[in-house]
Amino acid sequence: MTHARAIVTRSPGEPLVVEDVELDPPGRGEVRVRILANGLCHSDYSVYHGRAPERLPGVLGHEAAGVIEAVGATVDTSRVGERVVIAWRAPCGICRFCAAGQLTLCTRTQVAEPRLRTRDGLLPYRMLGIGSLSTHVVVAAAQCIAVPVDVAPEHACLIGCAVMTGVGAALYTANVQPASTVAVFGCGGVGTSVIQGARIAGAARILAVDVDPRKL
Repeated sequence: MTHARAIVTRSPGEPLVVEDVELDPPGRGEVRVRILANGLCHSDYSVYHGRAPERLPGVLGHEAAGVIEAVGATVDTSRVGERVVIAWRAPCGICRFCAAGQLTLCTRTQVAEPRLRTRDGLLPYRMLGIGSLSTHVVVAAAQCIAVPVDVAPEHACLIGCAVMTGVGAALYTANVQPASTVAVFGCGGVGTSVIQGARIAGAARILAVDVDPRKL
């Protein structure tokens, strides 16, 4: 059992309070990660304000970077100490979609069992199976993507949602082609990542559109 602290959102819109919580050891195929940095996604904001169907109480947060502190059965012990970004989707690799190379359609994505408990015995909802607004989390080992130690955690954490959402939108959803012209409406965390994705795809011209001069 690990003592940790987490922001437990007990009802929509209530003041956020840091609580002492308990974390069970990682199970088979799971790891415990000490969180170093979090991004705050608009999805978390929506759940906090009751604008999304997820149940509360819960621990929000799913855009995080940290270091692996402990591993469960079947996980290579050499991963202890590894700096990682936590992905909220870890394809199983064996379902029919994964077998066809359509990993984004995986029907059996890997996620850890609920391991976090509040002092009053609750097993709170974890945002996207992570709940990273906590000092520690237990997640599936496959969700942990190694990053170089010289990448600052406050930068690396954004890869967990904003960057992969934006870059993925350009490369896979829009399927941006070399020499094409791309217009990106909205230049926040996701929008600037769409711009990066379009650049990676080889777009010849990228138009950034926003009403906020600071973002432009």
